[in-house]
Amino acid sequence: MIEPLSAAAVAWVCAVFLAAGFVKGVVGMGLPTVAMGLLAVTMAPAEAATLLLIPSLVTNLWQLSTGPSFGGLARRLWTMMAGVVIGTVAGAGLLTGAHTAAASGALGVALMLYAFLGLAKAGFSTPPRHEALLSPLVGVATGLVTGATGVFVIPAVPYLQSLRLGREELIQALGLSFTVSTAALAIGLFRAGALASPTAGLAGSVAALAPALAGMAVGQALRQRMSVETFRKVFFAGLLALGFYLMAEAAF
Repeated sequence: MIEPLSAAAVAWVCAVFLAAGFVKGVVGMGLPTVAMGLLAVTMAPAEAATLLLIPSLVTNLWQLSTGPSFGGLARRLWTMMAGVVIGTVAGAGLLTGAHTAAASGALGVALMLYAFLGLAKAGFSTPPRHEALLSPLVGVATGLVTGATGVFVIPAVPYLQSLRLGREELIQALGLSFTVSTAALAIGLFRAGALASPTAGLAGSVAALAPALAGMAVGQALRQRMSVETFRKVFFAGLLALGFYLMAEAAF
């Protein structure tokens, strides 16, 4: 049973989700990792995960709904999304296993390498004729990584970027992927009995939603003022920071 949060804890949770929402608004991702990393300082992971569920789902839905081409992206990426659901639900129990730290550390290294390549402009592209084969495979792989680490970005983010989408299309595609991943992870963890009581954490999760949305709105406004090149640099810098955090957390 999750105990009611004190006034100081509520203030801390609001500050955490304001910062996490801002990061997500700017680069299109990072809310779960930023929030979990900061909340873990003061509470158990199960409690933090319960607080995270509603802000993560709602901000991803917002990100998904405000882009320019939801219908086209949904038709193009539906096999990837199906793979995400299958892989995440199947692998959700891995998140509570003995090797979670090692998996997170390896994921951090992979993210850092990808970010370095992106900053060096050594990216790759996926030809349209290969998407039918690669999309479901990438989806299942992303789901399994999500099940092991709780992080949604590998290999989904490199793959989506390889499709050479426009800036706002990429942000919307990330929103689609993360929305599906969040919902699938919640279902998988609930089935595995790995979530704290949803009823006990509901009030705190709802309270965390407002600062997350406020931070995201500010971050989105800032992103829309950026040039494409500035956004590219910020995007990869965000991936680099995320990878470093995951690696450091696993090491220490």
